[in-house]
Amino acid sequence: MKSAEASVKTQALPRRLLAGARVLGGAVLDMLYPPTCLHCDAPTSVADTLCATCFAAMRPITAPLCPVMGLPFEVDLGADALSAEALADPPPFARARAAVIYTDMARSVVSRLKYGDRPELAHFCARLMAGAGHELWADRPLLVPVPLHPARLRERRYNQSAELATALGRLTGLEVDPALVRRTRKTRQQVGLSGDGRQRNVAGAFAAHPDLLVRARGRRIVLVDDVYTTGATTKAVTRALLKGGVEAVDVISFARVVIGADLPI
Repeated sequence: MKSAEASVKTQALPRRLLAGARVLGGAVLDMLYPPTCLHCDAPTSVADTLCATCFAAMRPITAPLCPVMGLPFEVDLGADALSAEALADPPPFARARAAVIYTDMARSVVSRLKYGDRPELAHFCARLMAGAGHELWADRPLLVPVPLHPARLRERRYNQSAELATALGRLTGLEVDPALVRRTRKTRQQVGLSGDGRQRNVAGAFAAHPDLLVRARGRRIVLVDDVYTTGATTKAVTRALLKGGVEAVDVISFARVVIGADLPI
């Protein structure tokens, strides 16, 4: 009879061979198609990243920042200091965080992810989002992408927010539920609309899953999106989740519009 140790070794061998084949396959692909910068196509040492020059043009959002809105402060105002936006219009979600300010470089990455049929860019974005949202992962929340309407999903072939959530789930080990909330009507594109227009456009456009509480199992929800502009969409989704009985919602995005920064929209 084969010993338990021998059985484990026998089972481990195919896994090691498969892992070796993947490494070899990746090396061959890198030789045939050398990795290049996601923005300028300059050669890079690894795939799905920016070259040093392009990465330097990104503007990471780091502390000090507003504990609610995640907006960066020029100086440290204290742990409990809130931004003017958080005071004037308190959001329905608890916390929002973003990896970078929405500059021309961030817009280029998001545009390729969203409209350029480049879902692999989600891996790069998620790596930055994982660090930016480190405060949100402590109690093992459930990641939920902002949904697209089925008609728009068919047009684009994939939901960029779902790609980000999936990549982020792999990095953090968190569960992703892309069906926890759905878009009930097809809304206009938000680009070009005023703040009030954005709110009216998405008001009542989302509905939580009928089995929301069973699927959420008491966990916090972290909404995942590509860009936080006025927050109209994430606020509408948050309200739908809270109405369904979820106790707390946070938001994580790759980029965030910051008034006073270089705004490409």
